[in-house]
Amino acid sequence: MAPYAKRVTVWSSSRGWLAAAGVLAVLLTTGCHATTTPARAARSNLGAAATPADSPADSPAAASQPASASPTATGPVVALGDSYTAGALLPLSPHASPPGCLRSTKAYPVLVAQALGAPLTEAACASAGVKNMTEPQKTYLGTNPAQLSALAPDDGIVLMTLGGDDTGFSNVLKECVALSFTRPSGSPCEAHYTQGGTDQLAASVTADGPKIAQALAAIAARAPRARIVVVGYPDMFPQSGGCWPAVPITDGDIAYLRGIEVKLNAMLADEAAAAGDTFVNTYAPTTGHDFCTPESVRDVEGLLPGSLALPFHPNARGQQAMADAVLNAVKR
Repeated sequence: MAPYAKRVTVWSSSRGWLAAAGVLAVLLTTGCHATTTPARAARSNLGAAATPADSPADSPAAASQPASASPTATGPVVALGDSYTAGALLPLSPHASPPGCLRSTKAYPVLVAQALGAPLTEAACASAGVKNMTEPQKTYLGTNPAQLSALAPDDGIVLMTLGGDDTGFSNVLKECVALSFTRPSGSPCEAHYTQGGTDQLAASVTADGPKIAQALAAIAARAPRARIVVVGYPDMFPQSGGCWPAVPITDGDIAYLRGIEVKLNAMLADEAAAAGDTFVNTYAPTTGHDFCTPESVRDVEGLLPGSLALPFHPNARGQQAMADAVLNAVKR
């Protein structure tokens, strides 16, 4: 295991406080308008593969690649993945279980299901990795069942954003913030993760590819009629420079981390194409709305969010942008 994956960080502690704050927010929020159903018991139904997709995007800046399936949901929409799928405190859904998954009424799957007039089954959970597709996930408040257990043969669309937590991106960002104070004008974080001649983060993304492929195959087996939609990560980092100390990551490390995010999105696009599934590019439509931009146009929050969202996560505006990109793809 890479050294960065072993660390117990201040970031992890802050997520615990945010989870507790999210539970209190239940009392202040209203339920989602889409019909939400609890995760269903696991079922195995080997069947036809998902509808083939067009050629994959060569980079996250290219257009989304929709498959040639029906333009709207013909069954329930199912949300799988990590906190970018769950929404994370935007606000917290009062009906979500377990509360520790931090599912939101403004998450992009909720918005997509509402637009399509389809029922929604939510299984996504903050901090989920690929292993949590087939294994239960313990959260600060409750245990989320294996996410694939939410799937059924009559599902119409499966939405999934996944891979960031397998790369350890939350701990990486915390490490980069801390290292920026040691050398504000250099690239101390890049030096840390590439010491010894191997880029640990790039290697982690590459290693995650076969795991994503296995997850997509398992989804297709359990939901053979569903259109499987892999939703990429939005643009988190500015295209040039940075905004230290507002977000204390050096300009050099901003460029390095942006490259890792681009590589992660490219891997997701490649695996979706290889499986004959749809990849939705959310990077391009959110470019120029990164955490260094003004609050009025920002899609992703920085270290100290200006709205109710986890640090370095999409805010309500960003989730809407992701939903719009998904709808543009599935309606074609």
